[in-house]
Amino acid sequence: MKNVIAAFCLLCFALNLAAQKYPVTQKKLHEIKKFDTTYHDDYEWLEAVESEPVKNWRNAQNETANLYLDEIKKKYDIAGKIKEYAAFSSYSLPTKKEAYFYKQYIIDKKKPSVLFYRKELNGNPVELFNPFKIYRDDVARISGYMPSKNSRYMACAVSVDGSDRQEIRFVDFDKLKPLEDVVKDVKFSNIAWNRDSGVFYKRNTNQKTFERDSTYFLYYHKLGTPSDEDKLIFDASDKNLTYHYYTKNDKLYLGVTNEKTGLKSFYFAYLNQEDFKLEKFYESSEDYDYYRITKEKIYFSKKNYQWGEVRVMDLTKQNEETQIIPQTYNHLLIDVFFNDDYIFCQYKNLGKYYVAVYDFQGNLVRKFFTPEGTSFSMKFFDEKSKNLFVSVYSYTISPQNFKLNLTTGNIDQYYNDYLPPKPTLFPLDHFVTKNTTCKSRDGVDIPLTIIYKKGTVLDGNNPTLLEAYGGFGVISGPSFDPALLYFLEKGGVFCFAEIRGGGEKGAKWHTDAIKLKKMNSFNDFIDAAEFLIKEKYTSAQKLAITGGSYGGLVVGVAMTQRPDLFKVAIPKVGVFDMLKFEQFTVGRYHLDEFGSVDNPEEFKILHSYSPYHNIKEDVNYPTTLIVTSENDDRVPPLHSYKFAALLQNRAAQKNPIILKTRSDAGHYGKSSFQDYVDDEAEFYDFLLYHLNQ
Repeated sequence: MKNVIAAFCLLCFALNLAAQKYPVTQKKLHEIKKFDTTYHDDYEWLEAVESEPVKNWRNAQNETANLYLDEIKKKYDIAGKIKEYAAFSSYSLPTKKEAYFYKQYIIDKKKPSVLFYRKELNGNPVELFNPFKIYRDDVARISGYMPSKNSRYMACAVSVDGSDRQEIRFVDFDKLKPLEDVVKDVKFSNIAWNRDSGVFYKRNTNQKTFERDSTYFLYYHKLGTPSDEDKLIFDASDKNLTYHYYTKNDKLYLGVTNEKTGLKSFYFAYLNQEDFKLEKFYESSEDYDYYRITKEKIYFSKKNYQWGEVRVMDLTKQNEETQIIPQTYNHLLIDVFFNDDYIFCQYKNLGKYYVAVYDFQGNLVRKFFTPEGTSFSMKFFDEKSKNLFVSVYSYTISPQNFKLNLTTGNIDQYYNDYLPPKPTLFPLDHFVTKNTTCKSRDGVDIPLTIIYKKGTVLDGNNPTLLEAYGGFGVISGPSFDPALLYFLEKGGVFCFAEIRGGGEKGAKWHTDAIKLKKMNSFNDFIDAAEFLIKEKYTSAQKLAITGGSYGGLVVGVAMTQRPDLFKVAIPKVGVFDMLKFEQFTVGRYHLDEFGSVDNPEEFKILHSYSPYHNIKEDVNYPTTLIVTSENDDRVPPLHSYKFAALLQNRAAQKNPIILKTRSDAGHYGKSSFQDYVDDEAEFYDFLLYHLNQ
């Protein structure tokens, strides 16, 4: 009898969720004709995200979402498990910058982390910067930091409301107190010190949060002076110019690229001259990745060597260049780290990672390989001991720290008083990690990483989560997530697809899915889903898809192109209106990725896959949780609002479409540990509930 009652209650709950009522969303007919295409944008009014009507609509959507999600989470105790797994996880090494070692620690689980420093690797940690003590709220978080040349001052970039727009605050190391200096309107900026005197930064001039980005100006702030007296160093308001900069020894270096012509110009200015007059010292129209300038030599990699290489050119002999580290086919150069004596190169080969160490003549010194299924981050190199310190991790193994000795080749695990040895959460063979491939429809091998609990029967009935990024040439790799462990422990299968558009198989992997070839990216993802079903990992009734930012677009395209393949879709901070992406915030930087609606051919492709414009009236799309953030000035929430509104307001839509907008948050969500737990628990609650129906 108890089983009958339980089944009846579960059925009532399922019926209640299926009969979801959404807030009323006004539909304002708006027909647009461009070139030879006519289309609608009936929810354009939701673009005014800071208006009262849209805020009220957003709040009503959140009330609906919270009621829905609160009911679902009664079935699982995911939040408790995430906390348990996190508590028993190990942590990575601190970062070394200039003289000292730095790490952020969680002091209060409901507040952002606090920056500490140590003078020695095993030294006592000293609190340096706590954003809560200055801002007195739990939103402001540290988004970056850089000590001055002699470690007299620390500059901390702070995201006050979760957005990309930041402030820079300064701390005196001796007094351990913040200075009065505050630099505001900083965006997409690194912090480059002029010794201990001041910092160079990028200033944003947007008047409205979600308008086209206007981060054009390089400024210099001198400590002890008002920020309105900061000096303009470079003006890139010519819409075709982008730039990067850094300081080294006695110079400021500035690299400027004309996006239209491809011309790259390099300048320097002497730091001891207060006018910082820029002098051009090199110019090239070749397509390459720049690494660094040192001792009058420039180190770079040419883009036509798609797997990555290192070459050098003496700036006094600009017609002569030498390749010192050649590319190796199928060995992708991910990262390059220089010190005064060595070049450290991180490589990826068929899902395996290693570091190769060279001298400046290109002679191989050592190679160190990580265990299969793991990746690593290079933390710092100790000149005295010749040890390279690295943190090794995987999807299922929390960071393990090692020192790699260049002289002996020894690999030793590293512990200290603050990084004590901890057992792994599960035995090393508890989870199976497969690096395999599937064939795309045009015959290309798409790399897949598939993870599941050892002993899982692959009979097509496993709840499965497929994820991808696949844009801008980004090289994706594993990252440890305690929440994923819960899903795997519950019999879930996780798959990450390295689809075209990313950079996982070199530069061509990226360019094979840009502009007119963009559908390759989405087709790869859909083909990976079909592979998982064909190979009996899962079925269409057990398969969920997710992705964030560009990955959110991938999910939006997949669910609108092939709704039959998926039970659940969870796009996060995604771009969904591809016919308007370039009108807002950072869209102007992405024309080389997507093309422009003002180009007839490119418009046609954009319209063919734009998720918002490919929703059909007579289709019941998969159960969907759309996640966005109210202060996301990277991908404005208007994309998610319009996508959700159109999906919800159709008679054919029977599966739930839930829109969750995170308040006081930006592109990467909120910042405290508790926020992380809440977000991840909601995600996996939603996922497991619907996949296990």
